[in-house]
Amino acid sequence: MTIFVINPNSSQHVSDGIDRAIDPIRAVSPVGIEVRTLAEGPPGIETQAHVDGIVGPLLSHCAELETDASAFVIACFSDPGLAALREQSAHPVLGIAESAVLTAMTMGQRFGIISILSQSIPRHMRYLGAMGVMDRLAGDMPLELGVAELADRDRTFARLKAVGGVLRDDRAADVLILGCAGMTAFRADLEAHLGIPVIEPCQAATAMAVGRVALQTIH
Repeated sequence: MTIFVINPNSSQHVSDGIDRAIDPIRAVSPVGIEVRTLAEGPPGIETQAHVDGIVGPLLSHCAELETDASAFVIACFSDPGLAALREQSAHPVLGIAESAVLTAMTMGQRFGIISILSQSIPRHMRYLGAMGVMDRLAGDMPLELGVAELADRDRTFARLKAVGGVLRDDRAADVLILGCAGMTAFRADLEAHLGIPVIEPCQAATAMAVGRVALQTIH
């Protein structure tokens, strides 16, 4: 049995980063963990049209894995198809945005989100509003870098430090969330630089999936 972590975009670079980020969790997981790339997805999920467009292919992909699955993690910060996959699958389904927010609220009072683009923020606001957690949100601020641009490590980290510093100092965030699966490589360095907890959503969701699988073994 396997926890399948599904990257809904078609970027292997992003999938490789997710795999490296969650690798330490494999040592404590009762089942295998496999990262998969949705070939039908766009190179980066950056718009509502991208989010809506990959739900069908995502559901089909996961249906083929259902027999071998212990749990699913949707590794996109928009949590595309989360409710639909929960309806389809008999196994636990975790979205990285929901998991990151829930984790953040156990680590601080006010969480900040670092997004990729300004156009991502209204989508996040709708989701956070639906979750009922807006009173715990310190702010959501963009890097103004697309998914592909995150591969430029120096430029991305410079922006992360700048935006994270504003969320910490001006918005009183005491915990930060990296708002894209393409930011996996920066969590530890950003946390060390800012001196507050930084949550990488793929790690948060995968850890929750491991916990859910473990709970199912208790009778």
